[in-house]
Amino acid sequence: MERTSTLPWPGRVAAVGRRRPSFDAGALAAAIPAFLVLLPLIGLALTWLHLDGEIWAHLWRTLLPEMLLNTTLLMLGVGATTLALGTTLAWLVTTYTFPGVKLIEWMLVLPVALPGYILGYVSMSLFDYAGPVQTQLRAWLGPDFELFEFRSLPGAIFVLSLALYPYVYLLARAAFREQSAAQRDAARAAGLSDRAIFWRVALPLARPSLAAGVALALMETLTDFAVVRYFNVVTLSEGVVRLWIIQMDRDAAVQLASLLMMMALGIVLIERRLRSRARYYQLGGHSRPIAPIRLSGPRVVAALVGPLALLFVAFGLPVAQLAQWAVAEMASAEPGTLDATFGQYLFNTLALSLGAALFVVAVALGIAYALRPRGSQAKANAVLRFLAHLATLGYAIPGAVVALGVLLLLAPLNETVLAWTGGAVLLSASVVGLLYGYLVRFLAIGFSGVEASLEKVTPNMEMAARSLGAAPARVLTRVHLPLMRTGVLAALLLVFVDTLKELPVTMFLRPFGMETLSVWTYMLASESAWQAAAVPALTIVLASVGPALLLIRLSRSGAQNNWETRL
Repeated sequence: MERTSTLPWPGRVAAVGRRRPSFDAGALAAAIPAFLVLLPLIGLALTWLHLDGEIWAHLWRTLLPEMLLNTTLLMLGVGATTLALGTTLAWLVTTYTFPGVKLIEWMLVLPVALPGYILGYVSMSLFDYAGPVQTQLRAWLGPDFELFEFRSLPGAIFVLSLALYPYVYLLARAAFREQSAAQRDAARAAGLSDRAIFWRVALPLARPSLAAGVALALMETLTDFAVVRYFNVVTLSEGVVRLWIIQMDRDAAVQLASLLMMMALGIVLIERRLRSRARYYQLGGHSRPIAPIRLSGPRVVAALVGPLALLFVAFGLPVAQLAQWAVAEMASAEPGTLDATFGQYLFNTLALSLGAALFVVAVALGIAYALRPRGSQAKANAVLRFLAHLATLGYAIPGAVVALGVLLLLAPLNETVLAWTGGAVLLSASVVGLLYGYLVRFLAIGFSGVEASLEKVTPNMEMAARSLGAAPARVLTRVHLPLMRTGVLAALLLVFVDTLKELPVTMFLRPFGMETLSVWTYMLASESAWQAAAVPALTIVLASVGPALLLIRLSRSGAQNNWETRL
């Protein structure tokens, strides 16, 4: 008997088979704050639609060629040096064992606690021609001895490399630890030496992590304007600050900032391209870990002297100099003067850092929770989800560029807001604008930690709570947050410290009359008041040491993904 359809007409088949696409309200809720975070960057990108030929012609006739050349050379120098230092040190502490290796493994991350603008002026005072290092070398080697001109491009590369090599070290260390002993055993069975195993097996497997670490170092290099100014090196970032603050040429500063943003995005795309084209795979699961090789004799001495010498130059000597200056400054200051100034600036810094940490992590938590897949909506609205993840690119954009983008966005709204509030609220040059700038700059840090912790919460727990009638807010507070507390606390701490050290966003967007430790340090160091700058500088360093050590723990299981998410 032939089966016949009960449908009255063929068109009904298409209507029944077609499913109406589900609307992902969570993705939309995440996309709204993400779009607000992207607005300053979008505004700067749109300036390329209205390029001013006269401005670019003037820049090209004056400083633009020198800026481009110096920026390129600076990034090449810092990239190569941080790659060599970070990879070598990571290979040493993961492949070999010797007395003190565990302590050295932790200590090698300490230079990340020294911001470039602090390490820069301290290193300049130590290693310049009249500094104590060259003075002592002339006493030993004769009066004609002289190092290279330290206040120059090589000096800036030297300082930034010391400050930024931990980015490569942390990721390379995690990558080497994740590799399997079976792969190296197979290479040895094939007759490869330890050196050949490093170049032909371990290094290719670590290529994605190395690319991410170098990209992070290059982003920080592109962001810097304080170190290059100390060392008389004209770069694009320094040029933006000079045009905006000193020369008051706002149009030229915005045009230059847009170029800087495009370069930063270009680095991100190149890094992603390099990693996506990698075709090296390593064994996962519960593979046998690598047994470190025990060193003996002169090799132990070499393994100890190299890292300890680097730590002495990059951290020990600068901190000792800061401590000496700070003691001298406190002893020479008039009673009550330093205490009042320092107390006010410290309060401003801590209040802003704490407020920024809570604000950024709260927004990151909202976005991550809204994007959590739920049932049939797991694959809906991919564009909105992409937009939410795109908002984390703010960390890859130089701080000065982020600040200009925020100013361009908020300035037209000032008159409207002032009229609505009776002149009581100002968006730009206010705490509101400053927190907004911190959100754009540091959302990636908060989002990466929160999202990684949220992914570890199994959907079964959420489904069980929902089946008992719990609302989404109650599920978040009673189920997710307790299980995510470690990741959330780590994100809070990292955003707090990065805000504590942040210079360009704070300097551009802070309210009139509000000073912080970072701005205070930079202003004093720019005027060569090195001793006076030691007190706030040392405070920033001491407040950053604990989180710097935390980075070692974060570089263990799962930390590689957290760091790469920043890009």
